Amino acid sequence: MSWLPKKVVVVPVDFSTASADALQTAMQLVAQPKDLHVLYVTLPSATIMSPESWAEEDTPSRTRAATQLLSKFLAEHQASDVSQFIREGDPGLMIADYADEAHADLIVMPSHGYHGVARVLLGSVTERVLRHAKCPILVLRRQN
Repeated sequence: MSWLPKKVVVVPVDFSTASADALQTAMQLVAQPKDLHVLYVTLPSATIMSPESWAEEDTPSRTRAATQLLSKFLAEHQASDVSQFIREGDPGLMIADYADEAHADLIVMPSHGYHGVARVLLGSVTERVLRHAKCPILVLRRQN
């Protein structure tokens, strides 16, 4: 079994510098850009908005906005030819589910390195992916 290149590599992004680093790392692990699946997960509207504002921005509108942001992010990092995907839901679970659905050979993602209260309040997407994904995961350490 060959370690490189991978047939399908999933990279979840949140538009941070750390996710840009994960994108660059993952691009080195695939034979061609289309084998790299870049995934952005939006939170459900009920999670980020008050009930009064739910009708103001529907899911298709948020998906279009997320698609534009993702395309811009990828263009800025010379990765426009990769496969792009938008999902809505719990990020940790959606990343693991998408990787399974795409038959991913590997997930490449950063660890933001939250500790203490910040970790309790923000949770750990990476930890949730580690618990639920069925494929190997390469977790990149945070750059100081």
